[in-house]
Amino acid sequence: MAERVRTEGDKLKDVGQDKTLEIYALFKQATTGDVNIDRPGMLDPKGKAKWDAWSAKKGISQEDARTMYIDLTTSLLE
Repeated sequence: MAERVRTEGDKLKDVGQDKTLEIYALFKQATTGDVNIDRPGMLDPKGKAKWDAWSAKKGISQEDARTMYIDLTTSLLE
C-alpha cells in the first residue's frame, strides 16, 4: 500500500480539504497515537484544523487507525 501511495499519491491532492484532513488525522493516529501536543493558537488556522482532525481520532488504537487509513486511501485511489 505504501508503494501505491508513493506512485499514485498525486491522485490524493484533489480529494478536498475534508478528506485531506481525514487522511492526515488517521496517519497521525496510526503513527503517533492520541494527540500529544497543544492546540495551535488562532493565528494558525491550518494547524488548528489539523490538530482538531487528529484530536477527533482520540481513543482509536494505532492498529485500527492504520486499517482505516489503508481503507480510505485505497478507496480514494480507485
